[in-house]
Amino acid sequence: MKHRVLQIHPKDNVLVALTNLSKGEIIQYQDVSYFLKDNIPAKHKFFMRDMKAGDEVIMYGTLVGKLQNDLTTGSLMTTENTKHAAQEYGYRDTHYQWHKPDVSKFSGRTFNGYHRSDGRVGTANYWIFLPTVFCENRNLDVIREALQNELGYSVTGKYRQYAHSLVEAFKDGKNIDDITVDLSLSEKRKNFLFKNVDGIKFLNHQGGCGGTRQDSAALGRLLVAYADHPNVAGVTILSLGCQHLQLPEFMDDLKKRNPKFDKPLLVFEQQQSQSEEQLVGDAIRKTFLHLVEINKQERKPASLSELCIGVKCGGSDGFSGISANPAVGYCADLVVALGGKILLAEFPELCGVEQELVDRSIDETTAKKFIHLMRSYDELAHKVGSGFYMNPSPGNIKDGLITDAIKSAGAAKKGGTSPVTDVLDYTEPAVKPGLSLVCTPGNDVEATTGKAASGATLILFTTGLGTPTGNPVCPVIKLSTNSSLAKRMGDIIDLDTGAIIEGEKTIEQMGEEILEYCIKAASGEIIPKAVLLNQDDFIPWKRGVSL
Repeated sequence: MKHRVLQIHPKDNVLVALTNLSKGEIIQYQDVSYFLKDNIPAKHKFFMRDMKAGDEVIMYGTLVGKLQNDLTTGSLMTTENTKHAAQEYGYRDTHYQWHKPDVSKFSGRTFNGYHRSDGRVGTANYWIFLPTVFCENRNLDVIREALQNELGYSVTGKYRQYAHSLVEAFKDGKNIDDITVDLSLSEKRKNFLFKNVDGIKFLNHQGGCGGTRQDSAALGRLLVAYADHPNVAGVTILSLGCQHLQLPEFMDDLKKRNPKFDKPLLVFEQQQSQSEEQLVGDAIRKTFLHLVEINKQERKPASLSELCIGVKCGGSDGFSGISANPAVGYCADLVVALGGKILLAEFPELCGVEQELVDRSIDETTAKKFIHLMRSYDELAHKVGSGFYMNPSPGNIKDGLITDAIKSAGAAKKGGTSPVTDVLDYTEPAVKPGLSLVCTPGNDVEATTGKAASGATLILFTTGLGTPTGNPVCPVIKLSTNSSLAKRMGDIIDLDTGAIIEGEKTIEQMGEEILEYCIKAASGEIIPKAVLLNQDDFIPWKRGVSL
């Protein structure tokens, strides 16, 4: 490790501990000595000078908090002495100059994807089941158990085997502690009946009726977005019949989103069927026949400009904004420079960096749409006694993210430095190359659900604490901010960016490694852990207050 502490930006008045530091130590950094007044756990911060109550705390070169009391050099930043603060923001006529990264290593490169008739390219080939209302969830569960197990897509077999061994040991009077079964990831793709169908996904949800009509309409647009997703080859819809989300409205939304939609779409309405048995049986049989057909589709080369990558962080820690997020940001800049699309969402986690993103917007319309969505969202939160400032979770705080502005300043690094070419409300599709801001909550699953709805065909998900989040149709690639997490939770982590903290790799080197991984994942050459584990998380956002 080159240093024990780090000043992220020259304007910062705090240092980040890269390892545990002890009270009474004298820390040398850039020819200055700092006497520590407290123990400073790794990922946490201490102040570089004496400060007074009301003074601004600067990190990442921006305002992230204000002091609540006087303190001296070497004191630990805590939730008691530092409270969230963020600079005001608004549109101003700037001319942002972007310095593109060198993409010569990737010039002319391709990935092998699934080409759709409308010109988009998927990184996977899924069939999805959509219920228009929660009443159909049980039927989806029955179909899932039948199809996934028989076609080789289920990951529960190893656990069933383990449970069976425990039952047999109990019956025989044996000590169940002696029972061991291999629970490691298997090469399950070898068991697929349909080699060119990456999975059958079931988008269970709790909406479609009983709530507001607006929620049902929003859910309809979300389900339409998934039906239209480049990674989806075909759709089976199960409807009850009497719900708010009616099939004609769904079909109208589908035509509006993509007038060229031509994928197979099967519809079954329970109140028009002879029996539940007939409904389920017909859905299984007709879907199976279409699986035979989409299995004939094969991967073909596509330009890297066809990539649409969502960037997300969850279970963040004090290293997120130093290692994984900047590395993903550099990868994002490479993708944009190559003509691809990057989706940065989680609007509560952009609180404090709004002015930077406004200034990077390509025009006034784009900037003002971002300002409107941010302010409307924050106002809604304040009306119910909350706010973006309440975003950090207990886990975030414990690992060094003391204020929302600190969390946001690090989180925004995932988006890189390219201009903001578009701003998308929830479920709006990404159509412009470059960096798009997508309005979603910070909530891991709601955010990934929204990114996929806007067209992400891969998601880069950074984590410092570990999180098992995935998505039904968009492969999620997990990156750890530190090497200890990668070793401890290796079953869910795909890439370790801890070498940046250790001083063994640069952000640029790691960013190029991430893009190489994305190319292989997009081609089906590498299967991310979240996909292998069937981490198919799907939570629609009801547009209430979710941070």
